[in-house]
Amino acid sequence: MKQVHIIGGGLAGSECAWQLAKRGYNVKIYEMRGVEKTAVHKTDKLAELVCSNSFRGTDESRNAVANLHRELRQLDSLIMKSADTNAVPAGGALAMDRELFADQITQTLTQMPNVEIIRGEVTELPQTDEPIIVATGPLTSSKLAAEIEKLTGKERISFFDAVAPIVDASTIDMSKAWFQSRYDKGEGTDYLNCPMTKEQYYSFINAIKEAEQAQAHNPEDAEVPYFEACLPIEVMIERGDETLRFGPLKPVGLTCPHMDEKPYAVVQLRKENKLGTMYNMVGFQTRMKWGDQKRIFATIPGLEEAEIVRFGVLHKNTFINSPELLNADLTLKGHANIRFAGQVSGVEGYVESTAMGCLAGLITAAELAGESFVLPPNTTMLGALITHITGGADAKTFQPMNVNFSLLPPMLEVHKKQRKEAYCARAQESFKAWLTENNMLIKTEEVA
Repeated sequence: MKQVHIIGGGLAGSECAWQLAKRGYNVKIYEMRGVEKTAVHKTDKLAELVCSNSFRGTDESRNAVANLHRELRQLDSLIMKSADTNAVPAGGALAMDRELFADQITQTLTQMPNVEIIRGEVTELPQTDEPIIVATGPLTSSKLAAEIEKLTGKERISFFDAVAPIVDASTIDMSKAWFQSRYDKGEGTDYLNCPMTKEQYYSFINAIKEAEQAQAHNPEDAEVPYFEACLPIEVMIERGDETLRFGPLKPVGLTCPHMDEKPYAVVQLRKENKLGTMYNMVGFQTRMKWGDQKRIFATIPGLEEAEIVRFGVLHKNTFINSPELLNADLTLKGHANIRFAGQVSGVEGYVESTAMGCLAGLITAAELAGESFVLPPNTTMLGALITHITGGADAKTFQPMNVNFSLLPPMLEVHKKQRKEAYCARAQESFKAWLTENNMLIKTEEVA
């Protein structure tokens, strides 16, 4: 039996391996962590989360990514199983203990007899006619990226992502901070909030403007743009002093028990692990140098003595121009045995990367079985994503995209106020029909 070579053991690679291995196919996962380090990874575990511990919203009636969660669960996603098992309170979001999350995925795949994990940097793709799935993610090594450039004949496209800091929960001053989810969603204690007066907010903004910022390590990276959905706070501030107040620091839906007046801005922190010993500074991606992070974040009420256990960092994201280079089944044009999945394929986000890994695994499994694979319709979240990256987007201006309703066929006949619900309802019905028509094995209660 042919085996499948998966380059990269992140979310996409792990999900792809699971979908193939559980169907009886032999899988080799090539992962360099454990031998070679990256700028942001801390462990050698498969599917390690680095930027955040959140899979975003959970409202299946109004939220695009929540419906992507649903579709993946219906396809027996290993990533979603681990996310659900290791979830931590996060209001209307799905967040998880990142260490337990990665542990579960690593243990599951390691214990499968037909999965082999090979540690070491891959500098060129295997010379074989067996299926190869490139799922190297945003931190594709420079040597492999150069080989991909040679293979595609195109230069890679890159942008920068920034990572938010994490603080020790025991060092937060609870005489100034308080527990509350915005509009009291979730359990009501899912977030820690630190209030700011107008004076404190503007002092904070001005300090960030004057802070020293980390620069790109390579001169050629100096002009690489940022991803719009994950901007560093200092970049947001460049767009206007009030930008943060209408973004991650918006005070709406929160009532501070320590202040008579309404806070001018609120810094929110979300549980990083199940024990609640660490909290992530929500929306605080940053490229500031560590000394300035420590000094400036200590001016936030409640965080004066807070210990930062992981500082924010900057890292580069690399991806191919998928609309130009990939076929509808994620194969590289001119190379029928090579597929791309995950962020390197041109999606953005943990769940979206998992989705493309899932589809790459399912398509490859069908191919190995001598069967045709019918892609989900573009009225579903999975279908909309793969359609976008394999031809729906303009190759001239292509940038990675999170799942969102604008990727779906429009429902102009529905009033704007009802469209989110309508998109979700249509997606759920479309996916249920696709599953039924293609005899996909799922738990019946999940599509009721």
